[in-house]
Amino acid sequence: MALSDLTPRQREVFDFILDKITNRGYGPTVREIGDEFQISSPNGVMCHLKALQKKGLITREPNLSRSIQISEAYRQEQGIPLVGQIAAGNLSEAIEQAERFAFDDWFPQRKNQFALRVKGNSMIDAQIADGDLVICRRCRTAHKGDIVVALTDEGEATLKYWYPEANRVRLQPANASMKPIYCRNAQVIGIVTGVVRRVV
Repeated sequence: MALSDLTPRQREVFDFILDKITNRGYGPTVREIGDEFQISSPNGVMCHLKALQKKGLITREPNLSRSIQISEAYRQEQGIPLVGQIAAGNLSEAIEQAERFAFDDWFPQRKNQFALRVKGNSMIDAQIADGDLVICRRCRTAHKGDIVVALTDEGEATLKYWYPEANRVRLQPANASMKPIYCRNAQVIGIVTGVVRRVV
C-alpha cells in the first residue's frame, strides 16, 4: 500500500482524488479525472482507478458516479512522515526514511507536514535538542527569525534561524558557542511548527 509503489501517473491521480475528498468533501467523477489529466477515454481513467483499488488505496461502489473513496486501511496507516534527520551541528544531508509517526493529538494532519529527527545541539537555546523530532510545514519562503529547514549553497540541509541580509542569508544557530552559516543562495524547505521530545 506504499505510495512509492505507484507509477507517477497513478500517484497524480491518487493525489487528485485525495485533494477532492479532503477539500470538497466527496470524490471526483471519472469524467473529472479524465478532464484533469486529459485522458479522453473513460477506460483509460478506469485503468488507473482499478490499479489504485488493487493496491488498497481507494474503494469504489459500482454504478455510482461519485463512488470513489479513500480506503480505511490507507487512512489508518497515515501519520506525519519522518523523512530523515537534520543537522543541528555540523552540516548533514537529510536522508529519506520510510518510518512514520502519528501525532494526531498534537498536530492536525496536513498534506504539507513532515517530521525530522534532530542531530546535534546547535539549536539547544531554542529548546531543540539532539534526538528531538521537529514538525515542519513544507514551504519555500520564511520570515526573519523563523526556525527553518534550509538547504545551503552546498546543497546540505540544516536547522537554523532564518535571517535574510543585504546580499546573503544568515543561518543562525541557537547556541552561543557556534558560528552562523552565511549563504548567498540558501533555500527554505520548511518552517518548524513544533517539537516533540521523548522522555524515557
